Amino acid sequence: MGWKKPRTSPPPTEPWYARLATSAGRPAVLGATLIMSMPGEYHVAKFAGWSDPWAYGMPFSLSAYAGIAAVVAATRPKGARGRASAVIGAGLAIVLALAAQVVAHLVQTGHMDHNQAWLIAVTSMVPPAVLAHLLHLAATPVTKAAPAEAQLPAAVPPVTVERAEEQLVPPMPEQAPALPPAEHQEQEQERPALEEQRPKRPAIRYSDPRCAILRPLYDAGFRPTTGEMREALEAQRITPPSASTLRGVLRAEIEKHEPALAQLPARPSPLHRAG
Repeated sequence: MGWKKPRTSPPPTEPWYARLATSAGRPAVLGATLIMSMPGEYHVAKFAGWSDPWAYGMPFSLSAYAGIAAVVAATRPKGARGRASAVIGAGLAIVLALAAQVVAHLVQTGHMDHNQAWLIAVTSMVPPAVLAHLLHLAATPVTKAAPAEAQLPAAVPPVTVERAEEQLVPPMPEQAPALPPAEHQEQEQERPALEEQRPKRPAIRYSDPRCAILRPLYDAGFRPTTGEMREALEAQRITPPSASTLRGVLRAEIEKHEPALAQLPARPSPLHRAG
């Protein structure tokens, strides 16, 4: 019986109603919560002394402020300038929105008097404080970190092809046999000629340093398999990623820099070599 490739089941897919709830439900919930929050924020602005139509600006300023601060906090990488300020601003916007709803309902139900100095003072400071913080976020530059170096463990420094080859070379024996002086001189004379004839591969700077560890596998004249790439990474004490990442990301990047490598034949299996 010939070898049969194991059948793999397709990945599970979400039902259509779950996808619909995710895609259409989020904007619907967002719109509903904004509409429900507007009356409370509007009444708080009226309590503080704003007249129509200026009082309607309070719901829009708080909602826009919360959304912008949340997006900035989520999109800026850790350690980037302005991210900590955006996180604090997003939390403050949520607190202000919650406080506006609570105060408005307490006043409307008679549990709180709206004619209080502290409430008027705090509410009056909201628009200029929101404007100042948004201008601060807009003026703060965004610094992008290198994605490849950030995803790899800290113990794996960025390496080039030449450095990876040095790491994969086995160590020399402690005591090599001594050669006669004449043979030693002949070898020293032949070494420059051999080095000139040997094709020099240019150093390639990969976006993922693990590609430099896998590149020497092509020197055998075959396209490396998933198992060979996994063993090469484990030999360097690096946890190998999934098979799809090995073939579709790492091997694809190597062959992108050197398209001729993609034309190499696959290594024959033991069954093919036997006959």
